[in-house]
Amino acid sequence: MIRSVVLRRTAPIVLAVVGACLVGCADKNVPPAAAAVGGGNVASGEVGLDAAATQSRATSGAGHSSDTGSARSRDAQLPVRNVPKRSHQDSVALASMSRPDSALDRLWPVKMPEPLPGAVLPAKRIVAFYGNPLSKKMGVLGEYPKDEMLAKLDREAAQWAKADPSHPVQQALHLIVTVAQGAPGKAGLYRLQHRDTMVKEIYSWARAKHALLFLDVQVGKSTVQAEVPRLREFLSNPDVHLALDPEFSMAPSGAIPGKKIGTLDAKDINWAVNFLDGIAREKNLPPKILVVHRFTRKMVTNATNIHFTPHVQVVMDMDGWGPPWLKFDSYHDYVKKEPVQFTGFKLFFHNDSKKGGELLTPAEVLRLNPRPLYIQYQ
Repeated sequence: MIRSVVLRRTAPIVLAVVGACLVGCADKNVPPAAAAVGGGNVASGEVGLDAAATQSRATSGAGHSSDTGSARSRDAQLPVRNVPKRSHQDSVALASMSRPDSALDRLWPVKMPEPLPGAVLPAKRIVAFYGNPLSKKMGVLGEYPKDEMLAKLDREAAQWAKADPSHPVQQALHLIVTVAQGAPGKAGLYRLQHRDTMVKEIYSWARAKHALLFLDVQVGKSTVQAEVPRLREFLSNPDVHLALDPEFSMAPSGAIPGKKIGTLDAKDINWAVNFLDGIAREKNLPPKILVVHRFTRKMVTNATNIHFTPHVQVVMDMDGWGPPWLKFDSYHDYVKKEPVQFTGFKLFFHNDSKKGGELLTPAEVLRLNPRPLYIQYQ
């Protein structure tokens, strides 16, 4: 029965850090590659879905794209190339996501004003490489030497451009600039702030490619309000944007990063929106982008209260790893069902394929509705 397949989606959340992340890193600028906690999801095995499953969507699907115009009228125009053979479970889940769902269709696209001049979204699709150059375990940005990594980004971006010619691809580097730690450090905040010199170096890489730079903040036991202002100088550039990772926001629970999944409330995210809005207005910049990672319900509380402004575009990014059927369900439950503005989807070169399956292709991800306009590779 389809229902039994679709409902098999909740994996036990094992409180262990994915990859080679260990605890005990001091609050130094350059951590050992295996010492930073913030390199992967806390939930092990699959996407960190909540224990309470929603109803089957075997006879429902997804709504319109978050970009302007009619998504459904373009579906037939999108080429399908080199789609791998998937398991029955994955195929059924993707089919269910592609069918109309009138209740949710009405929520998409999110009502918003016309984009201001220079806005990246919704005209383009962002394809970003995530990580930290000081660690090979935190993502593709640090896993490979610079030139090899940038060439790999070119190849992935080309695949997305081919899969959806209606959306030019905007490349990006997504740098973890504040990294959650397993030890308190001198400040006792379980987070490491990287020096500006490293940020400037990665920014130079991005500028050379006409790519965007996202600065990703994992606050540990600190707060968004305390950690983000130090990045004002960088965020005052038109091609530098912000990301928040609730997974490693531990102050509400008091837990150590990597021992429990963290959380941010809408009020914290709205504070960041207002901070970016102030910079964009003051500097007369094109709209800023704020990416918020999410793969469980409790990671973002009161999500429906998150606001955006004409000067700040908010992306809710499905950040979990696992088999396709589980990623699709996570996207449905934690991104689509609680609309903010735009949507994102994360792909893990290693974790998504660790059980032998192939990485989701652009053609497959583009069958989701709303179609993600922010694509991140770790």
